[in-house]
Amino acid sequence: MTLQTLRTALAAAEAGGYAVGAFNVSSIDQAIAVLDAAAAERSPVIVQAIAGMSAYDDESRWWHRLRGLVAEYGGVPAVLHLDHGRTYDDCVRAIDHGFTSVMIDASRTSGTDEPASFADNVALTRRVVEAAAPSGASVEGELGTIGGAEAGIAGVLEEIVFADPDQAVEFVEQTGVDALAVAVGTSHGSVKFTDEAGGQRLRLGLIAEIKGRLPDTFLVLHGSSSVPAEAVAAINAHGGEVRPSYGITPAQKSEGIAAGIRKINQGTDSHLAWSAALRTFLQDNPAVVEPSEQLRPAMGGFRAMVTQRMREFGSSGRA
Repeated sequence: MTLQTLRTALAAAEAGGYAVGAFNVSSIDQAIAVLDAAAAERSPVIVQAIAGMSAYDDESRWWHRLRGLVAEYGGVPAVLHLDHGRTYDDCVRAIDHGFTSVMIDASRTSGTDEPASFADNVALTRRVVEAAAPSGASVEGELGTIGGAEAGIAGVLEEIVFADPDQAVEFVEQTGVDALAVAVGTSHGSVKFTDEAGGQRLRLGLIAEIKGRLPDTFLVLHGSSSVPAEAVAAINAHGGEVRPSYGITPAQKSEGIAAGIRKINQGTDSHLAWSAALRTFLQDNPAVVEPSEQLRPAMGGFRAMVTQRMREFGSSGRA
């Protein structure tokens, strides 16, 4: 794939009126599933990793190989993105490893459920923007806080603090970020909303208002997986204990795209699909011990979910 910055990928999405899916991966196998889906769909894609969240002890080796893998694929534009960088050092390490985009999540005090002050958020975000400038890497910031529990932050449950349009304008002016994740009613984690109405709670008017005031800044939706009931049911039917819940519906995400969202983060849905396929295979084939046989259905489930989301976001065929 052709490596590009987040700004370049989202500028094309802005012109075309679609969103680019940003898919979290924690292993080479998952990255291959995402990239294979993008190649088959002729879709731009954002492959993203979280610091400290992988199957490997040596993060430097993981990031180096992930960057090389993305670069191996030809013909479809791809962004290599650090998702939810917690510290300045996280972001600098990613840039040094060839990531073309980083997110600094300075919206809350690191390791706590306390929202950071606006001034602290601005200061840290601006520092990352300055560090990214020499390499040309894009920077995504966050305003407000997304609800739920984020990957790797055990025991931390955030309340939703909605983004303020006036602060959004001030934040972008003071930091110079390329993209802005706005808190508009989504929630992180595999357990999002306990009632069906939860998936209909996106504040579409807030998205449109912020986009109207920041036409040159690309808006991002975090915590927006749909939590497919069939995947949860399959996991639980094969020994799992995932609490059923409701996510953001595909229809709501489509309306969010129409209102101005250009990047949609998806982690939970593809992870649920992976787990459902793997658990089903292992229970149906209890004598199989060959890892390749186990990985094949898991990768297939992951790839199928990524493919589905690319089609829903309107990015298929856009490469």
